[in-house]
Amino acid sequence: MAVNILGISAYYHDSAAALVRDGIIVAACQEERFTRKKHDAVFPAHAITSCLAQAGIRLRDLDHIVFYDKPLIKFERLLETYLSYAPRGLRSFIAAMPVWLKDKLFLKTTLRRELAALGNMRTTELPPLLFTAHHESHAASAFYPSPFTEAAVLCLDGVGEWATSSVWHGRENRLKPLWEIDFPHSLGLLYSAFTYYTGFKVNSGEYKLMGLAPYGEPKYVDLILDNLLDLKEDGTFHLDMSYFNYATGLTMTGGKFHKLFGGPPRRPESGLTRKEMDIARSIQMVAEEIILRLARTIKREQQVDNLCLAGGVALNCVANGRIVRECDFNNIWIQPAAGDAGGALGAALAIWHQYLDQPRIADGSGDSMRGSYLGPGFSNEEIKDYLESAGAVFTCHKDSQLLPELAALIAQGNVVGWFNGRMEFGPRALGGRSIIGDPRNTGMQSQMNLKIKYRESFRPFAPAVKADKVGDWFAIDRESPYMLLVAPVQPDKRIESDDGADLFGLDKLRIPRSRIPAVTHVDYSARLQTIHRQTNPRFYRLADEFDKITGCPVLINTSFNVRGEPIVCTPEDAYRCFMRTEMDYLVMENILLAKNDQPKIERDDSWQREFALD
Repeated sequence: MAVNILGISAYYHDSAAALVRDGIIVAACQEERFTRKKHDAVFPAHAITSCLAQAGIRLRDLDHIVFYDKPLIKFERLLETYLSYAPRGLRSFIAAMPVWLKDKLFLKTTLRRELAALGNMRTTELPPLLFTAHHESHAASAFYPSPFTEAAVLCLDGVGEWATSSVWHGRENRLKPLWEIDFPHSLGLLYSAFTYYTGFKVNSGEYKLMGLAPYGEPKYVDLILDNLLDLKEDGTFHLDMSYFNYATGLTMTGGKFHKLFGGPPRRPESGLTRKEMDIARSIQMVAEEIILRLARTIKREQQVDNLCLAGGVALNCVANGRIVRECDFNNIWIQPAAGDAGGALGAALAIWHQYLDQPRIADGSGDSMRGSYLGPGFSNEEIKDYLESAGAVFTCHKDSQLLPELAALIAQGNVVGWFNGRMEFGPRALGGRSIIGDPRNTGMQSQMNLKIKYRESFRPFAPAVKADKVGDWFAIDRESPYMLLVAPVQPDKRIESDDGADLFGLDKLRIPRSRIPAVTHVDYSARLQTIHRQTNPRFYRLADEFDKITGCPVLINTSFNVRGEPIVCTPEDAYRCFMRTEMDYLVMENILLAKNDQPKIERDDSWQREFALD
């Protein structure tokens, strides 16, 4: 009899559900994709329903349900923090307590009530409800799906219950905690403080800060290291909390921080200046130094060849690339849903392996994430039914005709929405719900940022490259299937020029730096994805057709969404996004739509105003 385990993350940010059957990952998805509210923290009713449907079971068929966090311990941390800082933080305490007393403190009761309503059951009919620790969920999400029999595990995030950084040793089916750094001393919250200070939104703008960094100079590194933290040689650190407000306040930074950096935080949506670029570069370099020191310490202490990473900081692909190049690990593996959403999956796997003591099989080469294509998919018939109801104009084609035609359209400078197979789990579009373009096109980065994504022009796009050709174009000796490593463009693909040597900041965008300028950052780097026949054969074949036409095995791959919205989930989401933007074509499975053929609709820009502060 199969054992079905449902993992849930909820109530903080990035709610998600994951279903594991006999240790095999069957489905996983984030609630935001269904509610269309970015980083939605509500009980993940839609995500649970989707996971159950993909598994072909009902809620009453589950053997265990597990939550990714221990709320009572988190509440203990909250109370201890307020007491230690009293009387500071009274406003924050008054704001937080009603939420805790209403929902979070009695989370077990809340979860059972929500689950019973979802399954149309009595609470007494529910399967056992279990809880894992937050960083245990992260560690399990990193180690158990990895290819490794044995590995060190490093988890870095904002904060769980108490831990903000934790180190583990994984072997076979067991995870052993070794040591941790506790709140309020947090690399994730340090980085988020600078995200806030530079005018971006915490818990989503960290990507922007990382993307902005190469435009600046590291002028503030010493100021940060001399004032904000005491960093040890082993990578452990303590923050000087007199500069920060997140422990007890309603903001990330305080007056002392603002005085140190010469003024108040940048107002969101105001112009970016040299200062923000220099600050971004500086905190990125500090974060990288901390991560590298921690990784070297772990290697020295555990003497293992493999490293696994999870937690929101593990999405810092620039730092990950440096671990690959500069630390003495043979292999690293990063959970593609490294943030809180991935905690749902880690919690379920922890129950299977740790709680139920079930064995684990790792072959040393491939992981068990199935390319992270773990969300819902839609048939051609389902897509046609929706498009007909919407009055859309479309044609149907076999792959043998569609993929070469699509490659030719991309090579001609068209931007294509690509809706293929199951939706990705995690923050990256990996060829399931992607927008595709030609990386050789010098104007494509600005065009896609400003006319398709409606986001800041400085943000780089990712190259998706055929796995067997990655070494020809990028200085990397391994796969990067989840877009979590940054690597330099190969020297023979670069365009070296003295033009623009005196340019600063966003003016650097005007200078092509390689044969694939739309995916080459100003420092000649790229956040790359390798495309694999085994996990996404159609996406690989599209890249192969483009390669045949152009001699370039690389495509621009960015997420299928506009600013402020989650990645699209359904055909309806995809068509709506297609019609709102200046995309030229949309392909959903074997169905092709051209923008010029569609019925004219009245342009509604209210959504842009709604997300203006994102």
